[in-house]
Amino acid sequence: MARFDLPTGVHRVKRLTKTGIKFHFYGWRGGPKFWEGTERHPTAPEFFAALAAAIETPKPSDYMTPQMVDDFLSSAEMPKGERTRQDYRLWALRFAQAFKDDPARLFEEPESRGEVNEWRKQWAHSPRQYDYAGTVVTRILNWAWKDAGKLRAHYCGDFRKVYEADRAEIVWTPDHREKVYAVAPPWVSRILTAGCETGLRPADLVTLSRGQIEATSTGRRIRIRTNKRKRTAYIPVTPTMSALLDATADGQFLILTNPKGTPLAARAASDALRYWRNKAGLTPEALGYDLRLQDTRGTAATRLLNSGLSLGEIASFMGWSVRYAAAVIEHYARVSPDESDAILVKLAQAKGGAS
Repeated sequence: MARFDLPTGVHRVKRLTKTGIKFHFYGWRGGPKFWEGTERHPTAPEFFAALAAAIETPKPSDYMTPQMVDDFLSSAEMPKGERTRQDYRLWALRFAQAFKDDPARLFEEPESRGEVNEWRKQWAHSPRQYDYAGTVVTRILNWAWKDAGKLRAHYCGDFRKVYEADRAEIVWTPDHREKVYAVAPPWVSRILTAGCETGLRPADLVTLSRGQIEATSTGRRIRIRTNKRKRTAYIPVTPTMSALLDATADGQFLILTNPKGTPLAARAASDALRYWRNKAGLTPEALGYDLRLQDTRGTAATRLLNSGLSLGEIASFMGWSVRYAAAVIEHYARVSPDESDAILVKLAQAKGGAS
């Protein structure tokens, strides 16, 4: 055996984990996993001992569900966003564990749909998780069928959605924000302010830097290529956002950081705001709904309309329909005492221009 060759038949899969790159090794493609580690070419005696034990297992003729999931996780079909990739990996591995003894061709049978639904019932208490489990399974099986050619067909598509996400009426009002500002540390308050003034998603908020702030004839704007839609957005800097930028420490490149002054992850920013939101008494139980960092976008839509963006521009940037954008702005204006009737007049004019 050449120095860098794997033993004949061993299948290696590269994984990117939170702690770095790892390699998973299988006795054969579709066979049992017997080793994982950071070395691409393991030479430890324990590696060969584990391989010897693995190949004593009778080799099945079927392509097994865990291997299908493993191949999917290594494929180009995985979502691009890091947060979504983590979520897909979580649900894909749950699916692989539940059907670890089943060949992938099981899902070519009509009865498989009932088995998947039975598995999803574990999360029936959470419509959002129940739906997400079905979404990931469908995407894996679609890939195995249409792209990888491992299945002739499958019966697990078009699961009925039970979670209805219409968050047009969930916005951060001035009262909400003041309650958080009263208890949260400054670095968390800055996250909330930046979200409410820019409308950026968490993944874009945490990468916002001085290099993306540009001078204009009337003030400043943010020029940013958004993470999700891969489009360049131009966002007016509102007076409140201008004050936040001016208060950023000299030499600090990123606008938002953690208490140590180091970069934030999108999930960490969301989790921090959730923690201090609860400390401020704005729990889901108290409000009747779950107020999240993403919901700052409704507040921002109103700010951006006031700053001169058209309804169509706001909708395009937010990834909303014009109708939905108008509904969000109208609701915010009606529930926020700091907004005058002027914003409703401006909204009516914007609707007219968008029709």
